[in-house]
Amino acid sequence: MTALDLLLPSTCAGCGLRGTACCTTCLSGFGPPAPVQVPGVGPPVWTLAAYDGVARELVLGFKERGARALSAWFGALVACALMAVGPGPWTLVPAPSRRSAARSRGGDHMLRVAQAVEIASVAPVLRLSSGVVDSVGLTAGARRRNLAGRVEVCGRPPPGTTVLLDDVITTGATAAACVRALRGAGVRTHGVVVLTSARPHQPGE
Repeated sequence: MTALDLLLPSTCAGCGLRGTACCTTCLSGFGPPAPVQVPGVGPPVWTLAAYDGVARELVLGFKERGARALSAWFGALVACALMAVGPGPWTLVPAPSRRSAARSRGGDHMLRVAQAVEIASVAPVLRLSSGVVDSVGLTAGARRRNLAGRVEVCGRPPPGTTVLLDDVITTGATAAACVRALRGAGVRTHGVVVLTSARPHQPGE
């Protein structure tokens, strides 16, 4: 513990408990990867939690409120989830953020999580072209139109099990656009892992 930690102790982004970036109670809101049915995406989609309660607070704390220490916690959760996607070696492709959003957050937040997954390689080969607007409040159709033709592939991931990584899946428009862009570049996406899902788990799971 540093002197700065004593002056400004960490607080759990989920419940506010002092002394840790994420307490064990809030972390228990995440579980083993569960399949989610997302029409139009293609490869299997796995989520670690529903996008509500403390899981939602932790994602928002990390994404929008500067709780960067959560990248290590999320990285450990993703590492465990990769076992469900398929055999390694794994390559994580972070879903891209709008450039203005990444600047305001001090960097691409999903790239930070991917880099914390010690058992996988990271290939930040996707980016959004200009013209993409914030998707909050957009309908499913508007989200698809917002991303149509605006996900670009810059480079090629190394061979292995390629996994798209994102924080939240709602309509699936972002995942579908990323998978489609990778396919157009000759890259197969073997699975999609998201920290949280606003969609229900598949029946029986």
